[in-house]
Amino acid sequence: MGAEVESATYTRSERTRYRERLESSLDELKEYLADGELSDTGRIGLELELNLVGDDQLAAPVNEQVLAAIDDPAFQTELGRFTIELNHPALTIRGTGLTELEASLRAQLERAEERAVRAGASILPVGILPTLRGEDLSGEGWISEGNRYAALNTAVLESRGEEILIDIDGPEHLAYYAQDIAAESACTSMQLHLEVTRERFGPVWNASQAMAGPQLALAANSPLFLGSLLWDESRIAVFQQAIDTRSPELARQGVRPRVWFGERWVDGIEDLFEENVAFFPSLLPEAFDVPRQTAAGAPTLPELMLHNGTVYRWNRPIFDPGKDAESTPSGESAARPANIRVENRILPAGPTFTDMIANAAFYFGLVRHLVDGDERPWERMAFSTAQESFYACAQDGLRAEVYWPGFGQIPVTELLDRHLLPSARRGLEMLEVDPAVIDRYMDVLTGRTRNGQTGAVWISRTLKALEEGGMPRAEALAELVARYRRNVATHEPVHTWPVEGVNSGSVHHGGALLPRG
Repeated sequence: MGAEVESATYTRSERTRYRERLESSLDELKEYLADGELSDTGRIGLELELNLVGDDQLAAPVNEQVLAAIDDPAFQTELGRFTIELNHPALTIRGTGLTELEASLRAQLERAEERAVRAGASILPVGILPTLRGEDLSGEGWISEGNRYAALNTAVLESRGEEILIDIDGPEHLAYYAQDIAAESACTSMQLHLEVTRERFGPVWNASQAMAGPQLALAANSPLFLGSLLWDESRIAVFQQAIDTRSPELARQGVRPRVWFGERWVDGIEDLFEENVAFFPSLLPEAFDVPRQTAAGAPTLPELMLHNGTVYRWNRPIFDPGKDAESTPSGESAARPANIRVENRILPAGPTFTDMIANAAFYFGLVRHLVDGDERPWERMAFSTAQESFYACAQDGLRAEVYWPGFGQIPVTELLDRHLLPSARRGLEMLEVDPAVIDRYMDVLTGRTRNGQTGAVWISRTLKALEEGGMPRAEALAELVARYRRNVATHEPVHTWPVEGVNSGSVHHGGALLPRG
């Protein structure tokens, strides 16, 4: 959810002082990165945003009650009352790390699901809940408790100075003016963290940007927003438009959007923090009264970190100052060293744990191969070309065409099958992942690529089959969510899910995310 803030509004003098603090914090960061100690373990981490769904297949705005029932600090609020977030501890990818991650996620969510149902909701991983309605995003009931959320909403609206236009054209067209940033709360993602050394940050970030389009095409799972079929990964467009602080005039002038792909390849993490401070006014100019250094000497930089959290890059730079050892009721908490990471924010949540960890395997494996092999595509491809591929894949998923050095313009499925999936496999081998683990997840990705059925495609095909069988749109959406829930509970990857019409045992009561014994 990001750092909490105390204020909901800020004075002009507070904004001025905050800018000065950002500039001095940037200098502190550069000084520390020059010779400070950073972890080099290369650990991976994961954050997973999740929808809450009732037995009627509709969004259940009960995250406070659900979190109270779960009673686990790993689960936190998100912007919308119908969403929560799970933060998984970092781990090593070597050996069976990926299957251990899958098993751990499953165990945590099984326990959470058992408790969530007592609070009136089930937990569902999907990029945008297909049954989400306009009334779920209206009034004040959509937003979670907390000053940060209210302050962010106020700041975006004040910066923009007018209502927010949501206008997305796909197989169907959706356009409306929003009174707040509620549409952002519809977007749930799986965010991957990759710890890197200072020397490797630039190549890793560049590789992450270069592969962003194919990565998204392979994982798309958000074809619907407010009942309309839009992009295969509509979450990209919804998120960007929902918190666009620019008026149309500023957008036409070329002012950078808050949700930003970027505009250039970088040499290091400093480049991105420099852009943050130079280009983006603060949305939450909160001053923090906290220690300015850890015991190990790393600067804490709370203002710079908060500001970084309101610049929504699809691959975000992270400087983590670490933490000091401390005593807790359960014992001594070990110190954690400072580290830098790439936070990959491209992927939607869902559909199954197997699918999600396969998507993670693709990212970690391909990045490793692109950085440590001879390919280095960012040296042979314009940055704007990577951006064009990203948006093409957001719109068309596995039907998109992309550019890749050495292949030219090519269908993304062909690029994946011939080159990127084998490259990801080699990268996982370089990471010393167990061969059986590699086979498990690469088989899932290959199957999905070859039959073309991502989560987005299954949702779109199922909706079409139900409507062709005579179901009205609202009823068909509820039915497909019920089927999605049952399929998720099988743990079978999405490319194996059947697409069935009305005469296949349609029910509306759905099922739990996970089997309850």
